[in-house]
Amino acid sequence: MVVNVADFIASLDGAAPAPELNAPLRGLWWAAKGDWDQAHKIVQDDQGRDAAWVHAYLHRVEGDLGNAGYWYRQAGQPVAMDSLEAEWQRIAATLLGSKT
Repeated sequence: MVVNVADFIASLDGAAPAPELNAPLRGLWWAAKGDWDQAHKIVQDDQGRDAAWVHAYLHRVEGDLGNAGYWYRQAGQPVAMDSLEAEWQRIAATLLGSKT
């Protein structure tokens, strides 16, 4: 069971995300595994703000900053200026409701 960021990171050793994870966290999980297409497919079909935030992150990873900006606005989040790794950690911590 994934309850914090450490558990979430440890789950990356698996072949698939934990079944209890919601769409935004599943997308973030696939992004960490390097499967941008799978991550994108998951979050583009979710209308929520959390999914929009992960969607923004994915377009930032892709280098499409204009598209990322649109999704940050949809998520109600500021455009990230820190490293991709730091943003991934921040999104994971926020979505999991924890800091560690």
